[in-house]
Amino acid sequence: MAKTSRWTAACLVVCLVGGCGGGKTDSGVEPPGAAESAKTQVLDAGAAVLQDKQPIDALNAYLDGFHFYNGDMAAQMEAHHYCSVLNDDVIQCVIFDGSVREAKIMGVEYIVSAELFAGLPDDEKALWHSHVHEVKSGTLVAPGLPEAAEHALMENLVGTYGKTWHTWHTDQDLELPLGVPQLMMGFTKDGQADPAMIAQRDERLGIDSSDKRAKRADIPAPPIVPGADSWQQGKIIQIVDPTGQVHDHAQPQDQTKDENATSK
Repeated sequence: MAKTSRWTAACLVVCLVGGCGGGKTDSGVEPPGAAESAKTQVLDAGAAVLQDKQPIDALNAYLDGFHFYNGDMAAQMEAHHYCSVLNDDVIQCVIFDGSVREAKIMGVEYIVSAELFAGLPDDEKALWHSHVHEVKSGTLVAPGLPEAAEHALMENLVGTYGKTWHTWHTDQDLELPLGVPQLMMGFTKDGQADPAMIAQRDERLGIDSSDKRAKRADIPAPPIVPGADSWQQGKIIQIVDPTGQVHDHAQPQDQTKDENATSK
């Protein structure tokens, strides 16, 4: 099946069953503030009924995976992606810290095809990460999708590249989105992601990452376009926070700072 028709078929299934979910994940952050008043509840209910929300309605694909801070692999967290497909080469995702109504928006991820990524300037490529290991390892999942539909979706995601910024650092138990955005990366080989983190996620969602790994063995692993995952070559880019907010980007022993990169 050609790329376009395969992607369209996979996304059609996502749209049809995108409301399915598997286990729910609560948000671990409780912001300060008064409880919703009756007036706020009425306004919220009215907006829900009367206003169009086409960009929100387009977020019909749910992906669950893991990120780490660029420059600190020890700082890892689960990320709930709610995505919309703009075309065969571009996807945009809003990232939450849970899968319930009260979940907090942690950031965004933009996903592009290998063809688009290959055409980016070299300095831009350093901001992006590959998805080959996430897909092949079974750690990137689409909760609630039938196995065949998830497999088709992963076939299309395995060769893509993501640029991820977290704006609310909920892994640090912050009550509010403090500080500046931080660049996130994806894991590229076994032994990097915390096994306990994966096991806890799998138990909560009722899935088995190891089983998914085995069932994705038939998905070809495309070569990674040079420039992605640049932290592996020592080029670690991160935003220094002028507010004084500490993001604790320790320097992993197997990484070295690039003199031209902004690092902690």
